[in-house]
Amino acid sequence: MKARYTDIVNVNVIGKAENPINVNEILKMADKEAFIPSRQNKERVLFLGIDIQQDFMENGALGVPGACKDVERITQFIYNNMDKISNIAVSIDTHTPHQIFHPCWWIDENGNYPEPYTLITLADLDSGKWKAVINPIASRDYIEHLEQDRKKTLCIWPYHCIQGTTGNALENQFANMVYFHSVAKKAVVQRLVKGQDPLSEMYGVIRPEYDTKGFINLEFLNKLEKFDKIIIAGEAKSHCVLESIKQIVEYYKSRPEITKKIYILEDCMSSIPGFETITEQAFLEFKQRYQVNIVKSTEITL
Repeated sequence: MKARYTDIVNVNVIGKAENPINVNEILKMADKEAFIPSRQNKERVLFLGIDIQQDFMENGALGVPGACKDVERITQFIYNNMDKISNIAVSIDTHTPHQIFHPCWWIDENGNYPEPYTLITLADLDSGKWKAVINPIASRDYIEHLEQDRKKTLCIWPYHCIQGTTGNALENQFANMVYFHSVAKKAVVQRLVKGQDPLSEMYGVIRPEYDTKGFINLEFLNKLEKFDKIIIAGEAKSHCVLESIKQIVEYYKSRPEITKKIYILEDCMSSIPGFETITEQAFLEFKQRYQVNIVKSTEITL
């Protein structure tokens, strides 16, 4: 490569709002690289970056400890494999304040909003401990299905990834590398915007936890079949990364030739504290049951 890693990424500002590197200059440099266009790669390799956004960095609204170092390793991995990665897709968690997992959706018997990380159960609704300010019938229906179908409890999160805010944006230095690759390899970045339904959570990139329409991103699932390797990294390992992988492998559970093409970069993702044990158990099941590959970013050869 003509461009150096440090021409594209300033590791000292990962997770910060400002981007001292001029994006126009980066893309001019990318245009001067002599890589073959993405469509000519004999081995099709997809890098899927899940929710690598400002609000999930350490100092973000829903900061994940370790996220900034994850971004450093992710950007180094993309740089080292620039010509071998044919395509990049990124998911972008996108919300408004009034969503079922945000505080202002709920009040207690004294009119107070729940604190972040409060768990709200169906029993809480029936006892009057919490009630929905907005659409209480549909809110109850959601929690009921969440508990019965998904075996999960609604968690109230800090306001995060609010559309139009800095926190919603891709982390700056990761964005530098992604768009450098896009120009250098003549490959359009696929953006998977998720989480906009006010009456549902959407941790995974394929479908919401529960919704009345039964949405599933079949278009993206079908694209995955066309790749020889699918490399996955992002935040948080315990939630959006885990659910995304789970949704993909469960869809392809009868097709191991697809699931064994998945490579999880274990050193390029971190968990929300308190969820580490259950997360590691889930990832071990992915490996044993679906034959996915769990590797460090420095170990995989493309």
